[in-house]
Amino acid sequence: MDNNARIYVAGHTGLIGSALIRGLQKRGITLLVRRRAELDLLDGAMVERFFSAERPDYVVLAAGKVGGIVENRDYPADFLRENLAIQLNVLQAAHRAGVRKLIFFGSSCMYPSECPQPMAETALLTGLPEPTSLAYAVSKLAGLQMCLAYNQQFGEQRFIPVIPNSVFGPNDNFDPARGHVLSSLIRRLHEAKMTAARRITLWGSGEPRREFVYADDVADACIALLEQDTAALHLPLNIGTGVDVSIRELAASIAGIIGYDGLIEWDTSMPDGAPRKLLDSSRIRSSGWEPKTSLQAGLHETYQWYLRSAYVNGAARQECPV
Repeated sequence: MDNNARIYVAGHTGLIGSALIRGLQKRGITLLVRRRAELDLLDGAMVERFFSAERPDYVVLAAGKVGGIVENRDYPADFLRENLAIQLNVLQAAHRAGVRKLIFFGSSCMYPSECPQPMAETALLTGLPEPTSLAYAVSKLAGLQMCLAYNQQFGEQRFIPVIPNSVFGPNDNFDPARGHVLSSLIRRLHEAKMTAARRITLWGSGEPRREFVYADDVADACIALLEQDTAALHLPLNIGTGVDVSIRELAASIAGIIGYDGLIEWDTSMPDGAPRKLLDSSRIRSSGWEPKTSLQAGLHETYQWYLRSAYVNGAARQECPV
């Protein structure tokens, strides 16, 4: 991939998209980005016009409807409809425009809820995903299979589906009702500290185990896949660290970084989700990629970004002095 290549990053303001922008800008790559007001990926005709006019060489599809366990439970039709539409529109337009390579993001929630750990890519479609995220999982499974189908039908491995585990970092969604577990915990525990709350109640039992991978590490993996010859790789590719922690352990780590020393209680009436989600990332590691950021270092960087963002956005001006 030379510096004259044009790369379209869909979802460039989001968690993974913004990390990709940071990584690609360091390499001096020409980037194509559009906000939703300029390019609505749900509008197939608009997507076709964009690809026909801009002719990107590479595409990273980091756009889609995402949310936490409660939002997945309450809006399954929206998750299924919007993600299917975005994937269909972008993959079809990318194929017609002759892109050299496209990165598609699946999700670890695509794996069966009861699955041998760590989860290898061969375990996909061997059982039902966790019911609380079933609609989202089905939409992502469809996108992954669409990538493989294009590769098979047209005899070129141009569409590369990857499956990162729980991604975190700057530009995450810190809304406790809509964000994923790590970012929601940062927000809840930060607010508990700022209000001097002596106890805080968190959702679930705290027992499920999750693997977390820093967004910039995921971006590095994807950029490496764009740069190298991927013709011989067996797809899809998990992206993980190989290390998981319980939600209870994660909350304790975040509380330590934030400086919250109150009592953490657990509301077991709220859903836990799958008991464990640890990925087998040996396929992508065999290509030379390794994660660089430890969970503790990533948590620190993410919390510092949250503090800066909260101050700039006016969400916590009294809490985050310069």
